[in-house]
Amino acid sequence: MQDRIISHFGASIETKTYAAEVLPPFIEHAAQIMVNCLIRENKILTCGNGGSAGDAQHFSSELLNRFERERPGLPAIALTTDSSTITSIANDYSYNEIFSKQIRALGNAGDVLLAISTSGNSANVVQAIQAAHERDMIVVALSGKDGGDMRAVLTDNDVEIRVPSKSTARIQEVHLLVIHCLCDLIDHSLFGDDY
Repeated sequence: MQDRIISHFGASIETKTYAAEVLPPFIEHAAQIMVNCLIRENKILTCGNGGSAGDAQHFSSELLNRFERERPGLPAIALTTDSSTITSIANDYSYNEIFSKQIRALGNAGDVLLAISTSGNSANVVQAIQAAHERDMIVVALSGKDGGDMRAVLTDNDVEIRVPSKSTARIQEVHLLVIHCLCDLIDHSLFGDDY
């Protein structure tokens, strides 16, 4: 059992080490997009399924409340949390529209969508990206594997942070680290070191 545990730690460290070599420019670009959005007094919407829904909520809570220091709350909305809205859209229309319908109602030009899918193949996240583009929003996509279907709908204005792994668990672990990096860079850019 302990050998299996040690193996998981080793695989996680290996994936994060490789990700540290390839992802920093994409993370920096995504953070700058988010900072510019917040400076313009726009907001960040987030979405994902399962563990990625948890990551979407984690990100929005770190912005709305606080990350590692005291500062004013920042506008972010997780589209994964309103069970009445999600189930009514899924029931009346389609599960694939649970995020896109919310984006069409809540998204504004200049907002950012943080779209999270470990495979990149979540149909409702792909439709969310398309809806964001219809609303003149920029998309930051967190993905893994080969980028999946999400890759095909991203534009040159968007940024994809694709974890170099085929393991869902490893991808999710790096997604969480990326989210923490984004939160730190946003705080540092908006409030400096001494806030």
